Amino acid sequence: MLRLQDIDVNLLVVFHLLYQSRKTMLVAEQLGITQPSVSHALNRLRKVLGDPLFERIPRGLQPTPFADRIAEPIAYALATLQDSINFRDSFDPGTSTRTFTVSMTDIGEIYFLPQLIPYLAEHAPSVRLHTVRNSIGNLKEQMENGLVDLAVGLLPQLGPGFFQRRLFTQPYVCLMRREHPLAEGPFGLEEFQRAKHAVVVAQGTGHGQVEDLLSKSGAPRPIQLQLPHFVAVPYIIAAGELVVTVPEKLAERTAERFGLVIRPHPVALPEAPINLFWHRRYHHDAGNKWLRGLLVSMFAEHEAAQTVAEK
Repeated sequence: MLRLQDIDVNLLVVFHLLYQSRKTMLVAEQLGITQPSVSHALNRLRKVLGDPLFERIPRGLQPTPFADRIAEPIAYALATLQDSINFRDSFDPGTSTRTFTVSMTDIGEIYFLPQLIPYLAEHAPSVRLHTVRNSIGNLKEQMENGLVDLAVGLLPQLGPGFFQRRLFTQPYVCLMRREHPLAEGPFGLEEFQRAKHAVVVAQGTGHGQVEDLLSKSGAPRPIQLQLPHFVAVPYIIAAGELVVTVPEKLAERTAERFGLVIRPHPVALPEAPINLFWHRRYHHDAGNKWLRGLLVSMFAEHEAAQTVAEK
């Protein structure tokens, strides 16, 4: 069994950079050493670990299966060491000029930002917020690398390596304009199937599963419009005779302003759990802790809140 004292940590740094770039020349430039020095370090690590680690191919270096297995834990260990030696346990929101990037859907922007932005203006005036979509590139990778600080939503793709905190669960409802023929009176499965519908297929979020469930529920309905996002829904529904299935929080935020009516959904759909996610690398980051604590204090519903746990 190898022990830590048997391995020079610098060799692991070389391995990590080689695994990322697959070229000794690029690693030599990054570390400010010669290519033979990189090759020498790699040969030393090969002997210690008893594996070739990389094979030469025309385009550079190809990792061996063993290298693929150890790459992520080594990257995490090196990042933890780097964070630890640079760790400063302080964050003052009143003076900070930090920019936080939060991944959320258009529903999230409609629900969270009208309350969050005024709070920041008063208590953290120089803190900036940048929102991005949950479907950007590889969200898991973006959060692991610190390019995205937090993610909010229904995100089943964020698994091992992430902490999560339940903010709330929300049912799905039907939304229609106040003058719609079905705005009053019976609204069961028969009326639902008779109405013309707008459908939102939100790629990259768990909300897209709802339409799959509806299509398999034995409740076919005429679909006149399909949209890739929710943000335009209130404008469209307010102007015509379409019915749309939306999360309750969106309906609550828009119904009064757009003259819409919320009706319980006639199809039994599972409630959507909305969670706050962050990568374990930033679990102790003071700024990250402050922002996620703020989101929990402002938006977590008591009955839905759960103890923080790593997935």
